[in-house]
Amino acid sequence: MSKSSIMPGFRPTIGFTLIYLGLVVLIPLSTLVFKSFQLGWDDYVNIITSKRVLHSFRVSFSTALAAALIAGFFGFIVAWVLVRYSFFGKRFFHALIDFPFALPTAVAGIVLATIFQPSGFLGKLLADSFGIQVAFKPLGIVIALIFISIPFVVRTVEPVLLEFEPALEEAASSLGATRWQVFGKIIFPNIFPALLTGFALAFARGVGEYGSVIFIAGNIPFVSEIVPLLIVAKLEQFDYSGATAIALTMLVISFVLLMLINMLQYWVRKRSGQL
Repeated sequence: MSKSSIMPGFRPTIGFTLIYLGLVVLIPLSTLVFKSFQLGWDDYVNIITSKRVLHSFRVSFSTALAAALIAGFFGFIVAWVLVRYSFFGKRFFHALIDFPFALPTAVAGIVLATIFQPSGFLGKLLADSFGIQVAFKPLGIVIALIFISIPFVVRTVEPVLLEFEPALEEAASSLGATRWQVFGKIIFPNIFPALLTGFALAFARGVGEYGSVIFIAGNIPFVSEIVPLLIVAKLEQFDYSGATAIALTMLVISFVLLMLINMLQYWVRKRSGQL
């Protein structure tokens, strides 16, 4: 006798899921791939290996990686404070963490560019005091990506910290473990998979981000030009083949990196006994 499904209507729901994936994901991606096939291999290689394209890839992925690492570190601290401590204005800080989700990215980019430009408040202060220029440099891109990606880390780590059993910490402390030993041996291994997930989400968001970056980056070729902007520039020049080749390459690289991160996450969960 076959077991009945917990959720009724399996066939309609799976059908809707497949239609949704086909219309929103598979058809656009397949169109991108088929459009790239119109290029010859030599033409494709010439587009991808040009100095401007290679530099834009380096800027996009290096800044996204740096921003995801920084967001992972500080996002964990923020999640820890929000879960472990009670203080005045806690609800306000919760709302503030989600603010980048609701704020249009273009607005965030304009605000950051205004603040960090050479004549801006923080930009002038950093330039005069430390000789650091933020706007129109890769550093400005990193700051913009941290702003829009840190909520992913906080909201991914926070539920795991909420579900963590305090009894495990108390038992370790009663056996003579120090606070750092409790954190390193008990707490961190349990939250690391969630932290890795938050890092992957932040990295993926940073690689494809456009609105919050274009204003503060300045989009200077060989300095602060990102791949999404280069694709838009190709489209504005009616160079659809070049835009498609760059987009497909970015898609493949992003997919491979995220697959490697997911494999690492699976290995960590398996090793920690969570699977």
